[in-house]
Amino acid sequence: MYQLGIFYANKGEVDEAIALYNQSLEIEERIGDVQGKATTLYNLGILYANKGEVDQAIALFNQSLEITERIGDVRTQANTLWWLGHLAEQQGEYTKAISYLQPALEILQRLKSPDAESVSASLDRVMGNS
Repeated sequence: MYQLGIFYANKGEVDEAIALYNQSLEIEERIGDVQGKATTLYNLGILYANKGEVDQAIALFNQSLEITERIGDVRTQANTLWWLGHLAEQQGEYTKAISYLQPALEILQRLKSPDAESVSASLDRVMGNS
């Protein structure tokens, strides 16, 4: 289900992708796949954010963040923080955005991720607005 969700998301068929991700979530919960659940919640958050349903996206990202912090999935944690920072910035909540982007940057720098550069640019932009 998860892979089909990715397929439909990439084709731009967002509602179908959301339905498949929700089915994937049910399966992951049933079998106890905590890592899969965190990743699916994260991907659902992206879809809702791109649809403009920011409150739903934030709720999904927060669920994913709670799981990734608990299980030590720092890559997904950093990406989730990055998205939360982006959404906070869009809403003009610059202090909140910084509180998400700063730890995202620290994690990505520690992982030597090329994404650290983009997060750093986001953080600089937000700090200039706050």
